[in-house]
Amino acid sequence: MLTRRTLVLTIAALPLALSSPASAAEPEILSYDGAAIGGYDPVAYFTESRPVKGNATHSVKWKGADWRFASAENKAMFEADPVAYAPKYGGYCAYAASKGYVAPTAPEAWSVHEGRLYLNYSLRARTLWAEDIPGNISRADAIWPGPLSE
Repeated sequence: MLTRRTLVLTIAALPLALSSPASAAEPEILSYDGAAIGGYDPVAYFTESRPVKGNATHSVKWKGADWRFASAENKAMFEADPVAYAPKYGGYCAYAASKGYVAPTAPEAWSVHEGRLYLNYSLRARTLWAEDIPGNISRADAIWPGPLSE
């Protein structure tokens, strides 16, 4: 029987179903015009609890992408421990990764769980992700083709 919840979840997941299967062909880090995570400062998610656009003045190359920061202090924090601040799954949608797919992310669709940053395709994907974060992480870690070094 098709319930309203099943219909809503199916429609919400449609963009993820249209994304591509995870494969080694995808760049390790999601970038837009070479800027990792769309130029947003990954450290700011931890220090300001919100997405903050980075500045090319404060940038560093890591894993083939240009990471941008809102301040020299945030840049220094990232350089000291990039894996601690870089989003899991290379900045691709964490919920899609748990399903074996890659999808781009929206800066406002983020969460920090047990000290790690996770980005999602949309606020709806983040809601689905949040329904079982430990289970989704376990599934994504088991199938992700190129997770960041731990």
